[in-house]
Amino acid sequence: MVEMHKIDRFLRLMNDRGASDLHFTVGRPPMLRISGSMEQIRYRTVQEMDFNEMIRAVTPAKRWQEFETGGDTDFAYEVADVARFRVNLFRQRRGAGAVFRVIPSKIMTIEQLGLPGPIRRLAEIQNGLVLVTGPTGSGKSTTLAAVIDLINETKPFHIITIEDPIEFVHPNKQCLVHQREIGQHAIGFSEALRAAGREDPDLILVGEMRDLETISLALEAAEKGTIVFGTLHTNNAVKTIDRVIKVFPSDEQEGVRAVLGDSLRAVLAQQLLPKIEGGRVAAVEILFSSPAIANMIREGKTSQITSAIQTGVKHGMIDMDSSIRALYEEGVVTARAAYDKAIDKELFKDILGEAEIPVK
Repeated sequence: MVEMHKIDRFLRLMNDRGASDLHFTVGRPPMLRISGSMEQIRYRTVQEMDFNEMIRAVTPAKRWQEFETGGDTDFAYEVADVARFRVNLFRQRRGAGAVFRVIPSKIMTIEQLGLPGPIRRLAEIQNGLVLVTGPTGSGKSTTLAAVIDLINETKPFHIITIEDPIEFVHPNKQCLVHQREIGQHAIGFSEALRAAGREDPDLILVGEMRDLETISLALEAAEKGTIVFGTLHTNNAVKTIDRVIKVFPSDEQEGVRAVLGDSLRAVLAQQLLPKIEGGRVAAVEILFSSPAIANMIREGKTSQITSAIQTGVKHGMIDMDSSIRALYEEGVVTARAAYDKAIDKELFKDILGEAEIPVK
């Protein structure tokens, strides 16, 4: 018989309400994020005793020790017949906090997610670096899972994923898939990535390119011909490319621009906007590299890349602001939501009333 834990009833409620996140924090009642907005659950204020009783029961012992000594930790938790959840524990002013984010049990296709068709081309890439970017909670993992699943159905590849924690579980279809979780199967991203290079991979998914060593190893693997998918917390292609370059010391950046220019194959950036009718919708920017874009990267002219994306529509490219504008013009999102997520807000002032434009 499957053991039931007290926190499970909140997670079942979360699932029933269609929420994306449960916030269980000492000092206030539990809250759900539904369609992007926070809503309070009818329940008493969470005390430290409640937190320890409910959260410790579902936290792996090693992760609880990490939380107690370092102040935060991440792990995955599953409620049978409900969903898997990505869990983050942290310390805050009033005490402890936890966020449970739902991981859908079924991997959705690119079409089911309502993403543009050109994203399917990511599954056709034969080598080099693909970056999937966006703010926390923008659906990067969900999109990547859809692309990996498409590859899994169509290519005889060896795929290695390095994640913290493992979110979507990929069965072996056409591919042999090995999924490694930081903390459980590897010490860190850089150590796992270094080992992956010795494991005969066709494709390596790096769940987060968060430091110099990991980014350097990912670039090295891509340069050698492995397909590398990585994620970053940036919201368009230009900022993503600049972020990768600026991680390196200034005396190495020219060489990094050359390597990145040669090895970058695509950047997919996405943000989630609240829909007028409820729920959320993805606005996406898609860049596919070309000789011209590779030269812009090598020569440090990344500011010209957005224009290159805008003129590359016939090649399946779209810039973030055009994607957001299209959602507004189709009546999917409000003018306010479009303005708030826009990269170049000057381009969106015409859709807002004078009274709504923020004073700088």
